[in-house]
Amino acid sequence: MRASCPGTTHSAKKAVFGAWQTGGVSSSDDLPEYVLPLVVRVEKSEPPARTDALETAARAVLVMLSDDRSVGDGEWARVMRDWQDARIRKVVRRARGGEWRKAALLPGITVTGATAEVRVFPPVPLDGWPKELAKLQVSGTELDDTGEPAPPAPGQALLWLNPELTMSTGKEMAQVGHGAQLLWWAMTDADRAAWREAGFPLAVRTAHPDRWAELAGSGRPLVRDAGFTEIAPGSCTVVADFPLQVN
Repeated sequence: MRASCPGTTHSAKKAVFGAWQTGGVSSSDDLPEYVLPLVVRVEKSEPPARTDALETAARAVLVMLSDDRSVGDGEWARVMRDWQDARIRKVVRRARGGEWRKAALLPGITVTGATAEVRVFPPVPLDGWPKELAKLQVSGTELDDTGEPAPPAPGQALLWLNPELTMSTGKEMAQVGHGAQLLWWAMTDADRAAWREAGFPLAVRTAHPDRWAELAGSGRPLVRDAGFTEIAPGSCTVVADFPLQVN
């Protein structure tokens, strides 16, 4: 069953607001399909907190999108364009110990939170993962919070998870990454620059069940997942909102 989705899906590159799909925006069968790899460090003795891992993954996507190597004539720019012009698929894997150290040697960017470390890599062909990443676990990543997250602060963007869906933490990390990316696309150049300068402050929270339908139908950037794993195709997973204003 699909979870509370508006009926219209728009191309993410052409619409400012509306429902945004992650599984076939403008893909061509003649072009290779790319995926954005993210690896979260999960040590047995010190796993990261769930909310911190989600927020760090979302920021990692934004850091990759805005990095000088990802735009213009940068070394990752072409593959980033190819990835963004088709599906914006993301896959989150987990690593620890030597696996993490090997992954960290590959070209990419490591983003840290209070307890979480996430390394994001330039897009790779769906069937052409580097061996150091291909062997990492992709399913069953489950993390917990030790307490209730603090209320969102002024200046933070908000990524609201759908309370009607059950997803692994790894799947949620990919979804909030989609939400952060769609919010980035919807911003003006000035808002992007200010958000980047501030370090991409954001908060990930699960929406109250009574408020989800309102959020999903509000016209804010909305992630409609392709449903490759865990959830039904077309499920709405995340609503993204612009940074809270400082009073």
